[in-house]
Amino acid sequence: MFLRRDVFQAIADPTRRAILLLLASQAMTAGAIASNFDTARPTVSKHLQILTECELLQQEQQGREIFYHLNPQGMKEVADFIEPFRQLWEDRFSKLEAIMKNYSPGK
Repeated sequence: MFLRRDVFQAIADPTRRAILLLLASQAMTAGAIASNFDTARPTVSKHLQILTECELLQQEQQGREIFYHLNPQGMKEVADFIEPFRQLWEDRFSKLEAIMKNYSPGK
């Protein structure tokens, strides 16, 4: 039985987060991705495997090359988890902004 890897464990690694940021703008081959890091290509390949298993990346075969690209739908689990916290901070900043507008020095 195949168990999908945990998305949050995958993005906990700084190298995997850097890979996601790299692929946010364009699809790349494993070699092109690896050229951005000071680690061995097999290490980068392992990171790509984990991100693919988490469905954060998708692979696309083009001729002899495999291109990796970001799967925005895979990030939905992370976005859904973060959303309540984002709303909480927006509310806090709105309250702080209201206080600062009503503040006048020397009162």
